[in-house]
Amino acid sequence: MQLIECPWCGPREETEFHYGGQAHVAYPEDPQALTDEEWGHYVFFRNNPKGLFAERWTHSAGCRRWFNALRDTATYRFHRVYRLDEQRPTI
Repeated sequence: MQLIECPWCGPREETEFHYGGQAHVAYPEDPQALTDEEWGHYVFFRNNPKGLFAERWTHSAGCRRWFNALRDTATYRFHRVYRLDEQRPTI
């Protein structure tokens, strides 16, 4: 069992968390101007790199808050966690 560090609650078992997708995806400035194809791209297309990746997670069985994490997709290792109001850390 892997421990994930919640920014508010501290380390907890991974079963308490849920993945929320890629972090730092900007909402469109003028959503009404988007075509159906552009909306589809915004909603469904995300990066899928091998290596370090910024993701959103929620502590669903704990404080229920959202946070961001830098995780290595090849090893599943969490390098850093940070709150949504914080800048992405550099590694």
